[in-house]
Amino acid sequence: MTRLLISCPDQPGIVAAVSTFLYERGANIVSSDQYSTDPQGGRFLMRMEFHREQPQNERQRLERDFESSVAQRFGMEWRISYPEQRKRVALMVSRSGHCLLDLLWRWRSGELDAEVVCVVSNHPNLAEDVGGFGVPYLHVPVERERKREAELELLRLLGGRCDLIVLARYMQVLSGELLDELDVPVINIHHSFLPAFAGADPYKRARERGVKIIGATAHYVTEELDAGPIIEQDVVRTTHRASVRELEHLGADIERTVLAHAVQWHLQDRVLVHDNRTVVF
Repeated sequence: MTRLLISCPDQPGIVAAVSTFLYERGANIVSSDQYSTDPQGGRFLMRMEFHREQPQNERQRLERDFESSVAQRFGMEWRISYPEQRKRVALMVSRSGHCLLDLLWRWRSGELDAEVVCVVSNHPNLAEDVGGFGVPYLHVPVERERKREAELELLRLLGGRCDLIVLARYMQVLSGELLDELDVPVINIHHSFLPAFAGADPYKRARERGVKIIGATAHYVTEELDAGPIIEQDVVRTTHRASVRELEHLGADIERTVLAHAVQWHLQDRVLVHDNRTVVF
């Protein structure tokens, strides 16, 4: 099943033009989702799946034709995704392995349709666990005074090797320079219901504030700490009786599922970004 992702200024005729283009080339539209931020002057976003028998050497022709006959007319940003071309994913982690190991289990069981190329960590303690999944474990220590050296090593290991990076409780801030150099989407799991309690020690600060729910947030990483477009969130209720440690245990389950949903939706091309928001189809 081929996927078509579109973002453009909203205007009449977009759906008709796309559907006609695919119909004329023998494609069968299987699903179509769309959203407009505002029907007058807003942004139109679409995710469409279609089936079309075509050899790989005809794909470039289809894409060229779409660009010239449809995309240019409507000022589209667009891409076509072929699911059999599995996205290459690098996972990054520090000491806490619950999110990482959950993703690896889901990947091994076939829930995450991707190629996991490696796990990178600034600590060595999860190497044995990751080894059981047959995935390379790369240890890149990060020293406060030599952080740029560590980032250059990360760039050497990951640059050009992956289509997505997932921070599965990687407790280091990636600089804007490194994000630009890697030039791939990065998804982070933050153990807080953002925008509340951004940064370090969110469970400690949540308990001090006396909150009655705690949550987790999966978001795309930008240079501004914990402020990128949010993909998925969830919460669980708690009471004044819970210690920080108990809050951490409650939160760990939410972190696993929230991150897994966000990664799966990204792999399925369900997430479109507009400004600092996401539309998840």
